[in-house]
Amino acid sequence: MKKTLTASALTAKQVLESRQRFGTNAVTHGKKIPLSKRIVNAFINPFTIVLFILAVVSAFTDIIMAEPGEANPTTVGIITTMVLISGILRFVQETRSGNAASKLSDMIQTTACIERQESGKQEIPISEIVVDDIVYISAGDMIPADMQIITAKDLFISQSALTGESEPLEKTGVYAGSEEISPENKNLVFMGSTVVSGSGIAIVQTVGNATMLGQIAKHLNKKPVATTFDKGVNSVSWVLIRFMLIMVPVVLFINGFTKGDWMNAALFAISVAVGLTPEMLPMIVTTCLAKGAVAMSQEQVIIKNLNAIQNLGSMDILCTDKTGTLTQDKVVLECHLDITGNEDTRVLRHAFLNSYYQTGLKNLMDIAIIDRTKELVKTDGSHAVIEDKYNKVDEIPFDFERRRMSVVVADTTGKTQLITKGAIEEMLRISSYVEYQNQVMELTEPMKQLVLNHVDKLNSKGMRVLGVAQKTNPSPVDSFSTADEADMVLIGYLAFLDPPKETTAAAIKALHDSGVTVKILTGDNEKVTQCICQQVGLTIEGILLGSELAGMDDAMLCQKAEKTTIFAKLSPTEKERVVTALRKNGHSVGYMGDGINDAVAMKAADVGISVDTAVDIAKESADVILLEKNLLVLEKGILEGRKTYANMIKYIKMTASSNFGNMFSVLIASAFLPFLPMSAIHLILLNMIYDISCTAIPWDNVDIDYLNMPRKWDALSISRFMIDLGPISSIFDIATYILMYFIVCPAICGGSYYSLGENQQLLFISLFQTGWFIESMWSQTLVIHMLRTPKIPFFQSHASWQVTLLTFMGIAILTLIPFTTLGNAIGLHSLPFSYFILLSIIIAGYMILVTFRKNLYVKKYGELL
Repeated sequence: MKKTLTASALTAKQVLESRQRFGTNAVTHGKKIPLSKRIVNAFINPFTIVLFILAVVSAFTDIIMAEPGEANPTTVGIITTMVLISGILRFVQETRSGNAASKLSDMIQTTACIERQESGKQEIPISEIVVDDIVYISAGDMIPADMQIITAKDLFISQSALTGESEPLEKTGVYAGSEEISPENKNLVFMGSTVVSGSGIAIVQTVGNATMLGQIAKHLNKKPVATTFDKGVNSVSWVLIRFMLIMVPVVLFINGFTKGDWMNAALFAISVAVGLTPEMLPMIVTTCLAKGAVAMSQEQVIIKNLNAIQNLGSMDILCTDKTGTLTQDKVVLECHLDITGNEDTRVLRHAFLNSYYQTGLKNLMDIAIIDRTKELVKTDGSHAVIEDKYNKVDEIPFDFERRRMSVVVADTTGKTQLITKGAIEEMLRISSYVEYQNQVMELTEPMKQLVLNHVDKLNSKGMRVLGVAQKTNPSPVDSFSTADEADMVLIGYLAFLDPPKETTAAAIKALHDSGVTVKILTGDNEKVTQCICQQVGLTIEGILLGSELAGMDDAMLCQKAEKTTIFAKLSPTEKERVVTALRKNGHSVGYMGDGINDAVAMKAADVGISVDTAVDIAKESADVILLEKNLLVLEKGILEGRKTYANMIKYIKMTASSNFGNMFSVLIASAFLPFLPMSAIHLILLNMIYDISCTAIPWDNVDIDYLNMPRKWDALSISRFMIDLGPISSIFDIATYILMYFIVCPAICGGSYYSLGENQQLLFISLFQTGWFIESMWSQTLVIHMLRTPKIPFFQSHASWQVTLLTFMGIAILTLIPFTTLGNAIGLHSLPFSYFILLSIIIAGYMILVTFRKNLYVKKYGELL
């Protein structure tokens, strides 16, 4: 960190020079993948490695070791072309998806208030900040760079992102007497930390990768919580790997022992491994996610993390605060009352001084107090310019443990007064006296009960109540602390109303109909929350308070959380505990919040949701940003997330089952045929054209009734689908074997395989392999339309035009290949028209049996995909 300190705003020229010298303010470690690596990732994968091995072997056998004049580079050329097509397709699509995601992320920017000579104070993206910039910080801001404090006013910083310590630390503009660059240094603040309360002015010392956060990121990338998406993809991968580990060795040994050619058997076994793998899975998943993100942006939902789309769709519990979500986020001060429940402007005056002079993040209630006071000024001159009659001396910022905040003010005579406002229970705890009928009296139990009775009546009407207390002549300046918040005089209370939104009841119903349970996690009073929930039609199963939660172990909380709708009077860490407990119970949990106190819970959830008007730390913690704070908007995002998941799982289940069926057929054929049922190059080509046909699946239509409930990754469901529906294709593959081996091939070649000469046997093999090559493509591609929906395809449910076009183009192209010079070059042969009549009968029988079997599957398991 630079040690020199300048305190003047930079010119445009100085900004440019600083950026050139010290770099941009972006931490790049572990984030952006370089172009070279993205190209390597696109071209180097199990699929292309197998193709490369086949190309090398073919180069040796067909070119290098071939007899003079008989070298044939066709196979090598075809394989090279396939590698290029596969790699380019994946690179282009993933680049487009990445660009789409980047553009969406750019729509949500974290900004900071800086001062420059030409433009003065302005908000700019933190990436544009440079060394020596003057930055103004206040409650709710994220520290945009490593900076030295110039001036500070009750500035408290949370450095948990750097140190792990949850308690905020006060920072000052006073030099600490130490050159050590450490979070403990009182006049230094560091990128990634958060302003809890207060305000200050600082000068930027280091930016980007040179910051402490940048150095940490260089050496350690913190592993984020494993979401349902991460767990789902991993479980699917292991299912496919297990099938491969079983099938491939069996195919190798059967072909090696029965055919005697271990080289061809090895190549064929490797091709089977490729055939069992959905090679386009990474590209299909990325494309589905990117397309979903773009679609959601049109619904006022911005996706910061692509994987969050599926997590949003799988969400079955939404945890949210009530303020601004269930309510209008327009808090109005309904009344300011003395202890007996009568209007008292003196209570409002004290509350105004507390709200006006605090330097923390002014919440909606502070604003409501200030606005009401300004309204009174217009009608009652005695309230005019209250702030001019007092000077602020000190303050203790609000925190979520004390649930109150205090300021010390001095009047023109020099008398100091401590004014505290906060949750009524907290105010009663720190008050020893009460102002009753213009007299200060001891706060007895009957008096406490009087206060609580008035508060309960207001709470039952949906009003939130804060207590106001004061104390004359607290500790001297510089020794003022939370210890002074004792033996105070409770003078009255404030009642606020935040009415529910007109759309909330409809949104709650829509979420319920979509299988999403809404739970309220709030720091507010349980009675107020209960009243609001009843008004919006949210069924309340149980209520749990933070005080009760604190006494529970994790096991008990997991049990209680299931049957609780309202969690009230929670601290940020208690919110996190509730979210974690629900996730331990197997739920996919979303958390929606917009305040400093929500950031930890959002990080703990499967998907963190915030709004574009939220404080910086909330937006940074969120995976999803709503451009409109409305549950109806969120519900649309959830449905789009389910569409995205539906198309991903379609590809995985259809391809895995289809490939498994084909490989099962290969296993049977290998055991009984005197030759390979299909050569390695045929198998690879078939697989590639099928996979290209599948690239349209992200644009496929999804049945409306599929969107009615959350969907989670289920490895057992995928393996069950493969085993139940995959072998059906083998029945018709075997029918094709019989047809080709006993009827079509003998008719064309003039006899059975063993009765023919060598050349005729080669023709027999070529015809047989071509027949199965075409049948495999027809059955494998048409079954996409059969298995993409539990309904009758083409009649009750239609695939998108993109899927229809690509699948039928794939069938047409592969059917024509044997009739071309390319087909002849790779050992295929043209077939008579009679074959296609028989093929149509086989395919029709296959589609009928698949329809029958899938209906039984749905009846048995309740779902298809």
